Amino acid sequence: MEKYDVVITSYSLIARDFAEYQEHEFRYEFLDEAQYIKNSSTQTAKAVKSVNSRCRFALTGTPVENSFAELWSIFDYIMPDYLFSYRYFRQHYESPVVKDANEQAKQSLQRIVKPFILRRMKSGVLTELPEKTETVLLSEMEKEQSGIYSANVAEVRSAVTASNGDNTEKIKILAMLTRLRQICCDPALVYDNYTGKSAKLEQCVELVESCVNSGHKLLLFSQFTSMLDIVAARLDGMGIRYFMLTGSTKPAQRLKMVNSFNGDDTSVFLISLKAGGTGLNLTGADVVIHYDPWWNPAAEDQATDRAYRIGQTRKVEVIRLVTHASIEEQVVALGQRKKALFDQLIKPGESMVGGLSPQEIMSLFQ
Repeated sequence: MEKYDVVITSYSLIARDFAEYQEHEFRYEFLDEAQYIKNSSTQTAKAVKSVNSRCRFALTGTPVENSFAELWSIFDYIMPDYLFSYRYFRQHYESPVVKDANEQAKQSLQRIVKPFILRRMKSGVLTELPEKTETVLLSEMEKEQSGIYSANVAEVRSAVTASNGDNTEKIKILAMLTRLRQICCDPALVYDNYTGKSAKLEQCVELVESCVNSGHKLLLFSQFTSMLDIVAARLDGMGIRYFMLTGSTKPAQRLKMVNSFNGDDTSVFLISLKAGGTGLNLTGADVVIHYDPWWNPAAEDQATDRAYRIGQTRKVEVIRLVTHASIEEQVVALGQRKKALFDQLIKPGESMVGGLSPQEIMSLFQ
């Protein structure tokens, strides 16, 4: 290290090598994709926070994916103790804002984080990007699918009534909610002996076929790799070429598929949301399909940005598939509430300390 001005490493490596950094002092430390330290108890988060650096920056498109605890962890890296201990932060900010919609607590939190966040919107920076349109397509469940879904909803309601806030029961209920989401995708994800149809799968296959026949290249995201397997089997039967990327895809193969997709005539790229939501440049595609909605639209936006980024020259169409009268509509509604809260807390462009009065600056440290 002594021979170089810049040291570049990955999150997985620094978690292993952090002891090697203890004898060195750095003028600057930058984290890219800083959401990787959103869980403050992980070895990765502890490693980057242990580096002896005088000035720190965190770059991320999703500073809040699931909870304000993630924002706290990033600030704990940038300026330890500025947002107090997490216990204090949760008691005085996170719980009042999220659970009680306390306007005073929200404004207070906004005021103390605002000077240290520089937010730039893509529309204001990449003015040369083409237009992007977003569409939600609803599907009605098939009769057999609807019956299975209703039976599982009754089971969830019964479990919620009997839980009384027990943590073990909460985990069980979360698993049951995931099962409901899978039934919306295709009951075959839950029931091996299911022989009926999935309304959403049929809608998706028709949409893919229409896009391919019209000369489009598309990305299809799902959180369930088993759902991607089902879609892949249907594409095989239709003779449509595709690539598939999941968490088990090796880095070298990942890069090879990306380069091939952007340059060849492969029409479809099936991607698991967790494995392919960041770090890919797939501007060869001009259609993005989200097969199942996620609780946080920021994660979906990150995935969409695999195609809608620098280098894209064509209009991009984003299509979200949602099962009508199901938990998926509630997931979308929850996502929109989270997005509104996020936008209120972290406003674009409002980040320069110079824009605050002396009184406001002093209030940050009270």
